Amino acid sequence: MPHDIDPRLLRAFSAVAEDLHFTRAAARLYVAQQALSRDVRRLERELGCALFVRTTRQVSLTEDGVRLLPYARRVLGAYDELAAAWTDGVRPLLVDVGAPVGAAFELLGRARQSAPELEFVARFHSGLTGAAAEIVAGRLDVSAGRIAGLPGALRDALEHRPLRYERMAVLLPDDHPLAALAEVPLAALAGETLYAAAGNPATAEWTDLAERLFAGRGIGLAAPFPEIEGAEEFARVIRKRRWSVLASTDFIEVEGMALRPIVDPVPLSPISLVWRKGLRHPGLEVMRGAADALVAERAWLERPPGAWIPVVDESYM
Repeated sequence: MPHDIDPRLLRAFSAVAEDLHFTRAAARLYVAQQALSRDVRRLERELGCALFVRTTRQVSLTEDGVRLLPYARRVLGAYDELAAAWTDGVRPLLVDVGAPVGAAFELLGRARQSAPELEFVARFHSGLTGAAAEIVAGRLDVSAGRIAGLPGALRDALEHRPLRYERMAVLLPDDHPLAALAEVPLAALAGETLYAAAGNPATAEWTDLAERLFAGRGIGLAAPFPEIEGAEEFARVIRKRRWSVLASTDFIEVEGMALRPIVDPVPLSPISLVWRKGLRHPGLEVMRGAADALVAERAWLERPPGAWIPVVDESYM
C-alpha cells in the first residue's frame, strides 16, 4: 500500500465509481476520457489491484473497488474541508432548486431572508440524480428531490432531511377532454401516454416514480427523449409533440397547457433536502433551520387523505 496517493487519482476513481461510465465521469470532471482512464490505471498500479471490470457494454466495481470507495469519499471530504477552512471568508453555498417554483425554490428564498450576510447561489439542474452526482463531485452543495429513486452509490454519499410531500398533477393541452375537469382521477388517465422525462439520466428518480404510479393502471410512459434544457425549450417540445406531462402542482406555466391535480388516489412526490456527507457550511445550517420552519408552518410533511407514495419511499420520509 503506497503511503501517499494523489487525491486527483481518488477523484477520478470516485467519479467513475459513481457513474459506472468513463465518458460521463470524464465530462463531470471536465477532463479528457483518456486522462481519466490513465489516472484510474495509475491508481490501480499503486494499489496493486483492479478496481473496475471493463467490458464493451458496461463498467462495474470489483470487490477491491467496492472496498476502496468509502475510504476515497472520506479522504476527498477531508481535502474539501481543508480547502474550505483556508479560503478567505465564507464561500457561497451552491443550491440546486431545479426550477423557479416549488419547495426548494421557496426554501432558498427563506434561507436568504434568514441570513442576508451569507451568499446562496442558485443552480437549476433538471433532476436530483444529476444534481446528486454534482454534489458528490464537490461542484454543488445542496439539492432537493426524491432520494429513494437514486442509485445506491449516490444515496450512500448523501445526508438528507425530509422536506415535503409535493402533490402530483398532469399537464394537459388546453383542448384535451380532461382539461375541462378541476381535478383528474388517476383512473381517467388509463389509455393515455404521459411524458415523465424518460431518456434523461439526470431525472431518473422522476421517471422511476412515474413507472411505479402507472404500473397496472393502463397508463403509458412516453418513449425516451433527449434531455430538454430550459423552460422555453421544454414548452416548445411538449406543445409540438402534444404530450401530456406528469408534473407536480407547483410547476412552471406553459401557454396552451392546463395543469390539473391528480386524485383518487392523491399521488405524492416525496421531497428531501440533500447534501454531501460531511459538509460543514453555515449556509447549510441556515437552510436546515429554514426547512424546519417551513415544515412546521405549512404542514409540508402531512399527507392528505387518500395519499399514495411508493412503498420504497416510506423509510426515507
